[in-house]
Amino acid sequence: MSETNASTGAVAARVAILMGSDSDLGVMLEAARVLNQLGIGWEIRALSAHRTPHRVAEYVQGLEARGVQAVVAGAGGAAHLPGVVAALTPLPVIGVPIKSAALDGLDSLLSIVQMPPGVPVATVGIDAARNAGILAAQILGAGDPEVRERVRRLKAEMAASVEARDAALPERARRELEAR
Repeated sequence: MSETNASTGAVAARVAILMGSDSDLGVMLEAARVLNQLGIGWEIRALSAHRTPHRVAEYVQGLEARGVQAVVAGAGGAAHLPGVVAALTPLPVIGVPIKSAALDGLDSLLSIVQMPPGVPVATVGIDAARNAGILAAQILGAGDPEVRERVRRLKAEMAASVEARDAALPERARRELEAR
């Protein structure tokens, strides 16, 4: 199910997960969780577009050589990391706006979604790293039938879960009304 590195036995990273600060880890781990669920290898880093731009450039320039095929980049506030990454690589970049204290993440969302022509960043909802992970898998799945089938199964599982909750809802509603 997972692609492994023959020399180390580790799952080969096909998706890079980046964040502007390690304080974003709680949000960005959702991308890692869904990629794990889909058997897709990932790597994760905290690199600041403002404080360590040289590290961002060095890291991004090595992505293709390591076999990374998509990037999920989360950032809050001015949220420049996804755009900087997109400017430095031809790989698809998915931006995750991180909720900020000042504007509840709207500043991050607008910063990431309003990229200049020629520097596209696919953007998911505020704190929606899980969706970013699924989108990264779908991008990989466009050229990999095995990944595409895993995504298809995940979506079928999500649909079955909704249907099961819907079927149980009338009884649950009756119990809750009787308890009051």
